[in-house]
Amino acid sequence: MKEYKAQPKWKSKLHEVIYEADTPAGKLFDIFLFVLIIFSVILVMLESIKGFDEKHHATLFTLEWIITILFSLEYIARLISIKKPWKYALSFYGIIDFLSTIPLYLSYILAGSQVLLAVRAFRLLRIFRILKLVKFIGEASQLQAALKASRTKIVVFIYVVLILSVILGTLMYIVEGDEAGFTSIPRSIYWTIVTLTTVGYGDIAPQSNLGQFLATVIMILGYGIIAVPTGIVTAEFTRSKKDGVKDDEGHMVHVNTQACPNCSAEGHRDDATHCYNCGHPL
Repeated sequence: MKEYKAQPKWKSKLHEVIYEADTPAGKLFDIFLFVLIIFSVILVMLESIKGFDEKHHATLFTLEWIITILFSLEYIARLISIKKPWKYALSFYGIIDFLSTIPLYLSYILAGSQVLLAVRAFRLLRIFRILKLVKFIGEASQLQAALKASRTKIVVFIYVVLILSVILGTLMYIVEGDEAGFTSIPRSIYWTIVTLTTVGYGDIAPQSNLGQFLATVIMILGYGIIAVPTGIVTAEFTRSKKDGVKDDEGHMVHVNTQACPNCSAEGHRDDATHCYNCGHPL
């Protein structure tokens, strides 16, 4: 059996705090990180308000630098606390963490790079691991399974709606014409889709009696069309709920927060003692 060299004690402790939420220190770190992410997203929103930014620009800029430095230190700590840092760097969370750290540095090189600060909102996905919301993880897995099971029916349904939109849009073009704003078939199809989805922008409106009758039929159809995909997904969701909290492959959902200290893989079974990806002891 392959032997793995143990990490220095400080690295193991750092890994436990940063990557796991099963210990008091790990949970405290993750909750602090969660609050910091929320605060950073609020800062980005406030900076987009011109009047507020002009009045408090210096304070916002200072706070942004403090958050950026803290995120930078966290990113470096994540890299040095595992044996294969590139595994984390190329993972989904690794890329998101990197993108949420660099905007302020890039702003001195590239104009407009601050827009990447909005990427920090994706880090809020960590809440499922931080707070171990088993119920919500299970419900999310069931919803995912229901959507996957009903994807064929939904695709067919959308295909039918598109055909219906083309037919009704063409009819409206013939009935109304340029005078009422139906200047082309694509524009008429646009109006039909807007009406079917009950959005109703009001930028185009039929003027003739026949056109208004067709519009009424389309509006009524819209309510029925909205209900169909909801019913399809609900039926699949109810079916998956009866089978318990399982993922889309039929496996039970585990909420173990341990991350492998060797390759940083997550999502281990609750009773796991070794990493499913590389075999390293957890």
